[in-house]
Amino acid sequence: MATLKRELKITGNGLMKNKPCEVIIKPSNSGQIRYFVKDNEPFTATVENVLATDHCVVLGNKKTKAMLTEHLSAALAFCHIDSVDIYMSEEEVPILDGSSKEWVKAFKDTGIDKPLFSKNKQYTVSEPVYYLNGKTSLVVLPDKDLFISYAVNYDHPKENRRFVNYDPKNQNEIIEARTFGFYRDLKKYQMLGFAQGANIDNTLGFMDDGGYSTELRSELEPVKHKMLDLVGDFYLTGINPLDLKCQILAKEAGHAVHVKLAKILKEKIIEI
Repeated sequence: MATLKRELKITGNGLMKNKPCEVIIKPSNSGQIRYFVKDNEPFTATVENVLATDHCVVLGNKKTKAMLTEHLSAALAFCHIDSVDIYMSEEEVPILDGSSKEWVKAFKDTGIDKPLFSKNKQYTVSEPVYYLNGKTSLVVLPDKDLFISYAVNYDHPKENRRFVNYDPKNQNEIIEARTFGFYRDLKKYQMLGFAQGANIDNTLGFMDDGGYSTELRSELEPVKHKMLDLVGDFYLTGINPLDLKCQILAKEAGHAVHVKLAKILKEKIIEI
């Protein structure tokens, strides 16, 4: 079990509603990731508590919710933190720079409290787990090591039939990969009440001329962001996906598919 060495506070605006939110993350010995939103009844970050996946991952219960949790979940996974209490003044996690970079930096600067001589447990799956639907596929297979491959096929010349493989050496490129979307769709989404906080600092835009709204942080950054989302979504199984000895193969998936498979995956994970 790992938690923070001391309390951490971060403030920022949400991507969807653009409301400022103060997030206080406190050390905990509960062995769970728990959310406390606006003094309402708390809930745990588990796949059973996913309320929606339309535009982002929404966790919650009958009384409250937390939107856009996936980048925070991924940061916790990459830092191997599995026991904290998250207090939020609003119902949306701040978007910050659109990736997990600032969360990871904040966790490392605060300090991670992990028992001496502890070693991450290793897991695999008892049998193949998969979701197949048309062009979309997500497969998890038992293996001797962790291998993740994510493929996308967007209507953009630089993001058409592209894929990225996970390598511990490119971990930072995944952590810093920003959320993205087609720039031409931004006004439509904003008219519908979404993406109110999107700007050039937190969202990478696909331009109609085949370029981007800002310079990429690394090659194939959008595909790497999809992998970041996958890590965050699979962390809701209660097992860190980075501790799996499995092949994880994703093609043209997204939050809805990640969560559907995570619900099945949770019942198939075994310790080795």
